[in-house]
Order: sequence, then structure tokens, then C-alpha cells
Amino acid sequence: MLSAAVVRLRLRVLRRHLRLRGRRRSRRRSRRGDGEEEEGGREPVLLVSGMGGSVLHARRRSNPKFDLRVWVRILLANVEFKKYLWSLYNPDTGYVEPLDDDVEIVVPEHDHGLYAIDILDPSWFVEILHLSMVYHFHDMIDMLLDCGYKKGTTLFGYGYDFRQSNRIDKVMVGLRAKLETAYKASGGKKVNIISHSMGGLLVSCFMSMNHNIFAKYVNKWICIACPFQGAPGCINDSLLTGLQFVYGFESFFFVSRWVMHQLLVECPSIYEMLPNPKFKWKEAPIVQVWRKNPEKDGMTELVMYEATDCVSLFEEALRNNELKYNGKTIALPFNMSVFKWATETRRILDNAELPDTVSFYNIYGTSYETPYDVW
Repeated sequence: MLSAAVVRLRLRVLRRHLRLRGRRRSRRRSRRGDGEEEEGGREPVLLVSGMGGSVLHARRRSNPKFDLRVWVRILLANVEFKKYLWSLYNPDTGYVEPLDDDVEIVVPEHDHGLYAIDILDPSWFVEILHLSMVYHFHDMIDMLLDCGYKKGTTLFGYGYDFRQSNRIDKVMVGLRAKLETAYKASGGKKVNIISHSMGGLLVSCFMSMNHNIFAKYVNKWICIACPFQGAPGCINDSLLTGLQFVYGFESFFFVSRWVMHQLLVECPSIYEMLPNPKFKWKEAPIVQVWRKNPEKDGMTELVMYEATDCVSLFEEALRNNELKYNGKTIALPFNMSVFKWATETRRILDNAELPDTVSFYNIYGTSYETPYDVW
């Protein structure tokens, strides 16, 4: 995964390139003197977010007027997150379902899907303080608008419930509908997809399961930092200790690592980013854990596990994991049902083939040392 700093750097380079190209085109139009709009010649762009990169709202089935943003939010983050987003996996349906049966989690569709992936906490508080750590696709959206793209005609966004599997029906149907909308709105032009991080796995699942539809609607696919073979460091750590999106002083206003952990243990999307056991890594990913050895008077030792085969570690570490919700204690061990679902997702990903008509670009960071293979 790319850090925010690397992503911003690459966006600045891309912005500069597109602006220069836009100026050259503007000069060419001026020389022609025809004054015609170039909008009609643009191919539509669809932005697909990654893990945690979509605004989520909670709605109550018993109260149609109730609509609360629960992700992302800076104020009361932990309270609302635990109340509405803590969930359990349903092995009968494959969906993650809120602990409160009256709650439904939805992705807002405003602004042609761009609202949900732009500034993830669009509150006045964030705007006044300019808290850029929740600016997700904001810079890229502004860049594309500056280059002449228009919302609803040549620029669209696709946010989704990132708790769910990357191949779940609702997500696949939603992506197909978004591709069809962009295709028709632009006058029948094929779509250029730009996906970030886990969004690339979602697109890969769609391509594998809907190959002909993908070929029909997609022209180019640009991936930014997609963990195609898994994200060993991040995901193994997430299942053991949780996931932290914000560091430093700002982290005090954000969802805590432990609160996030209690959600991720039940999320198929997390299990689907475990390292691919069939991939030939240049350097095999490992998990190192400090453990007390009872045979050596409780002396602490650094124990090493291969990341592609450490289910037993997760099972042991999460054996007594639990949370309390509305006075009830709920067990949250390592979920083997989710793991089996994710194993089938890996098979689908491994069978994905790029159509001959689609151009593919893979952008990943090389600025920081990493113990794992990113090729």
C-alpha cells in the first residue's frame, strides 16, 4: 500500500502532466479557430476507492428519516463506529451484517458517486481545519475537473461498503450499473477506470466474473497500489492488532486501532487480502511475534511464522477475542467461514484475465524499503 505522501506526490506529477497536455490542446483549438468543445471527445473516467475509502451512512429501517454518517467521522468517531458498524459475518448469505438488526449501512450516491470518495468527512469542522488526512480522491477529482472533465458526463465515482467481500453480488451489480451509466452518459464511449488499493481487487473480481461485460465497457484500467497478491504486512497486523489509518495527534480524534480490529475480524475483504499462497515471492513474507516460552520460565522469544501459512497463529491469538454490545458479550475468534469464502475469492482472482482490448497500467511505490514483493 502507498503512503498518503507518495500518493500525493504521484498526483502532483500526474496533474502537471495533464495540465500541460490540456494547454497544448487548448492552443491547438485556438489555432483551428473552430471554438468547438472538446468535451464530446473525452472518454469517461470512473474512480474506484480502496479499503476504508468510501463514506458510509447508517439508516434505521424503523425510521426512514434517520441518516447518520458513521464512516468517516472525526467527532464521536469511536462511539458511532461501535454502535453502527460493528458487525458479524453471515455464512448463509456471505454478507457482513450490523449487530443492530434495525440498522442498514449504505453508501451515499450523491454527485454521481463522487461525494462518497472525495472528502471522507465532509463536515464543517474538517473544512475549517483543512484536515487533509480524510481527503481521499479529492486532489484527483479537482485535477480532472481542471482538465475539463465534467461530473455526470465524463467523471464518475464508485464507493462501496468496504466491509463486504470484493465479489459480493451487491458490489458487482453496482459496478456494472456504474460502468453502464458512464458509457451511456458519454455517448457510448468506453470507460477509463482508476482504482486505488483494494479497489483493484474489486475490479479484478468483476473482470474475472464478468469478462465480456468488462471488455464491452472498459477502455483503460489504471491501478494505484493494488495488493494483487495480498498485503501480508498490513493484513496480518490488522487481524492480530487492528488497523490504524491516522497517526500522530490526529489519531486521538479517529477510530481507535482496537475498535477497528473488532470489525475487521469479521470482514471478508480483509481475509481476501491475505498473502497468496501460490505466488512465487522473491522473499517470502513472514510474521514475527514476541511470545513467552513456558518451558524457559516464561522467557520472551521472537517466533517467526510464514505469512502464507499462519492460520494457526490467528486462531490461537484470537481464541478469546470478544466484544461487548448492548450488555451482551459476543465471541469474535478467527472466522474460518470467512477464510473459506476468501479462499474462493483468491481462486477467482487467480483466474482473472485482461481482455485484449483493454490497456492496463500498474502504479506502485518504490520510494520506501519494504520486506515484501510489490511487483
